[in-house]
Amino acid sequence: MGQASRTSRRTPVTDSVRRRVRQGGERLWRIADFRGASFVAVAQALSRLTRAGELQRLSKGVYYRPRTTAFGPSTPNPADVRRLAEHDWTVFPAGVPAANLLGFTTQASARSEVATSGLSLPRKLVGGDTVVHTRRPAAWARLTTSEAALLDLLRRGARTSELPPEETVRRTLALFAEPGRFERLARVAPHEPPRVRAILGAIGEQIGTRRVVLDRLRDSLNSLSRFDFGLLAGLSSARRWHAKERKP
Repeated sequence: MGQASRTSRRTPVTDSVRRRVRQGGERLWRIADFRGASFVAVAQALSRLTRAGELQRLSKGVYYRPRTTAFGPSTPNPADVRRLAEHDWTVFPAGVPAANLLGFTTQASARSEVATSGLSLPRKLVGGDTVVHTRRPAAWARLTTSEAALLDLLRRGARTSELPPEETVRRTLALFAEPGRFERLARVAPHEPPRVRAILGAIGEQIGTRRVVLDRLRDSLNSLSRFDFGLLAGLSSARRWHAKERKP
């Protein structure tokens, strides 16, 4: 009866999934890798392989088939795992890695730092020691990696820059010289904190952005508020956009 029960659970999908996994060697698997088959049937087949010790479950719908080494089972390649995370979740560089991407620092952070619009990221995919900033606006999904990194820099008042303040301002303005970049970030601005909107306004005024765009940014700010622009306090229009006075 027990053997018959186990046999009855075997289906063509189960056999196909098992065969592909065994032939594939060491690699990561997702349910989406088995196109054309029932989602439920594939999930069940992968779960059975996990219970049998042939796969390791990394997160919901993500599995890893290790290979045997002299030191025990292999572990997933971190770069492959990160690419997989970026495939299924919106993930952007943040902090020092974001500043490094934009050319504000050559420093390599000891820990990875990322931002996502989700509520969380699977730790087994991004790394247990990765600093994760969640709940970024969903509108960030429309941005390029560099543009999201630039917004992260503005959120921090460019304090992740290792350049002198004057050079930090010049570098920031140069990045906004790319055609259409300011307008794309301005469209996301309503979802950003007031300080970011104020810094964007000061940048837009300095690079000669259309007045209608600047007016929308200005109207979104409380005229009595003052903001810490950090290393971007040297923008020529900073005071007109509610920047706090810089201390000597």
